[in-house]
Amino acid sequence: MAKRHLAKALARFLWWQIQSIMQSSKLIIKPYLSGVNFYARKGLTGITGNIYTGLHEFNDMAFLLHFLRQDDAFFDIGANVGSYTLLASGVCKAKTIAVEASANTAAITHKNISLNKLQNKAFLINAAAGAESGKLTFSKNEDTTNHIISPDETSDEDVETVNVITVDSLTDKPSLIKIDVEGFETEVLKGMRATLKLPSLKAIIIELNGSGMRYGSNEQDIHQTLLTNGFKPYQYNPFKRVLNLIPSFGSYNTIYCRDLEFINDRLKAAEGFKIMGETI
Repeated sequence: MAKRHLAKALARFLWWQIQSIMQSSKLIIKPYLSGVNFYARKGLTGITGNIYTGLHEFNDMAFLLHFLRQDDAFFDIGANVGSYTLLASGVCKAKTIAVEASANTAAITHKNISLNKLQNKAFLINAAAGAESGKLTFSKNEDTTNHIISPDETSDEDVETVNVITVDSLTDKPSLIKIDVEGFETEVLKGMRATLKLPSLKAIIIELNGSGMRYGSNEQDIHQTLLTNGFKPYQYNPFKRVLNLIPSFGSYNTIYCRDLEFINDRLKAAEGFKIMGETI
């Protein structure tokens, strides 16, 4: 979208640079989509990308916006400050369970939920998702790359102990799950074996970018697990509302889908959303 509306994107970028310099330590309210706003400040890269581009993970966020309905449940695993949560509950009006391990980051997620009066739609759990419940050590000052500290990793005082839950412990039946946990995806999937088999679950947006090597995980095994459960990898073209089958997962987010007829019917019937003056 930034390429299609370069002047607008540049203007957004320049104005944000001025704002963030003038108010570097202050949370600033910025418009998002369809009347939804968010808090941003310099360094919060999990949300500031939306200021420049409208939607910083455009294809995947557009898939969510075209797919989700008001009666759906959405699990945002590794919610960061709530970019996906705000779209799911603020725009689509779906119920969201947002799971975020970092206490500092979760505090901003909570502010974003409150800012948009979504307390009855979006429910925040300050914990990590994993294979079993317990406690683990988590990094503190790495913004979107905060992660579970691996056994081989040297940690310092910039860590915190976090509670760990399983996705299977969540009682809602999701239609869509987003998983972005900086390499801990294998452990998350181990803790959601029952959830993977739910007929309601049609799609999973998952980031597989090699970070799993930190924990000795093989992302091909994740791919195989999802194939075994009936999912196939796709990329989404929001302008044509078409899912394109791909051979395997990409280097960023991949959308794994099953029950493609159901999904395609939803995508085609969805109301458009307006961004940078263009309806998608």
